[in-house]
Amino acid sequence: MNTLISPDETWLLWAFLVGWAAASIYLEQRFEWASKLSGAIVALLGAMVLANLGVIPIESPVYDAVWSYVVPLSIPLLLFQSNILKIWHESGRLLIIFLISAIGTVAGAIVSFTLLKDLIPGLPHIAAMISGSYTGGSVNFAALASRFDVPGETVSSAVVVDNLLMAVYFLVLIALPAFGFFRNKFGTPHIDEVESRDEVDKTAAASYWKRKEIALNDIALAVGTSFVIVAVSFKLAEVFSNLIPEDANIFLTILRAIIGDNYLMLTTLTLLLVTLIPRYFERINGAQEIGTFLIYIFFVVIGVPASIPLIIQNAPLILLFAAIIVFINMLVSFSLGKLFKFDLEEIILSSNANIGGPTTAAAMAISRGWTKLVGPILIVGTLGYIIGNYIGTALGFWFSSMM
Repeated sequence: MNTLISPDETWLLWAFLVGWAAASIYLEQRFEWASKLSGAIVALLGAMVLANLGVIPIESPVYDAVWSYVVPLSIPLLLFQSNILKIWHESGRLLIIFLISAIGTVAGAIVSFTLLKDLIPGLPHIAAMISGSYTGGSVNFAALASRFDVPGETVSSAVVVDNLLMAVYFLVLIALPAFGFFRNKFGTPHIDEVESRDEVDKTAAASYWKRKEIALNDIALAVGTSFVIVAVSFKLAEVFSNLIPEDANIFLTILRAIIGDNYLMLTTLTLLLVTLIPRYFERINGAQEIGTFLIYIFFVVIGVPASIPLIIQNAPLILLFAAIIVFINMLVSFSLGKLFKFDLEEIILSSNANIGGPTTAAAMAISRGWTKLVGPILIVGTLGYIIGNYIGTALGFWFSSMM
């Protein structure tokens, strides 16, 4: 499809990605409607609208660069203040409901596959990608697409569906606290706390992202350390992936999947360093701000492929397949969350972290003013990078054996 900005207009596309990410943050902190919606959704929806209007291309090497470089650099920066030992007591409840929500994704994938396996070609691999994505975010989608060597046209159709449903579901989750039914059925301590604050002149996002002291040294250490961690992690993953034979036996296959995966190694090494030398990372100001800005660029990118005409033309059944998974994830999350007396905010963020990943969940927590849940959901949601790969891989092989 011809677009106003062509895929090879590198500077124009970078200007759009970075500029719209900046605009989304500004809107989120300046206007109440954008704060309630969250800057992440503003970024995603803006890109989706322009892509569907034919202003920007659906595919470009610029978007690939965001996946290859911007996303890996953002992950360590977002985890610099996430010392597992310090926030474990706050994360325990979230971990349980997050795992319950993951069970919902698995149940949804099984039900959806059973209903549609004879109607969608290549469904086992599509199921692997989407179930992995809906257990920890789009990072898993990319990893599983590569692992199963899925054809490009199948990946394109599935990613469009994945991103569109993710955006729609986030809007649903954001709207839920406004309904009296959910406020009456679930505990809402964080919502009650926000409503009791006397901060009429600031949005929740502006209150969270207060101006802080930051020096050139902070920027240098934050960015430099992130580059080093990414480089070392990816190199270690490459070394282990080459050393451990593929499909030798079950133990080596699992070991290779753990220490030979770029993102699993990156997350593990970062969390290990933050736990072992916490004072170094705690003294770096601005890492969370830089990492969040980078991840907002990613939010813009994941909104780009959500072309509604392409879905209608190429992937209506894939849309139905993914929608069933999302619906059952929501059903399981809220039903069992109610049964085990989880708060509404915990259920919303855990389901968000499953479908969209830790950064979208953290962005939602920030936008709603649930500041005590930001760090915990970021840590718990990061586990989705790990279990999502396992779940997607396991379901992919299992479903393939059934065809």
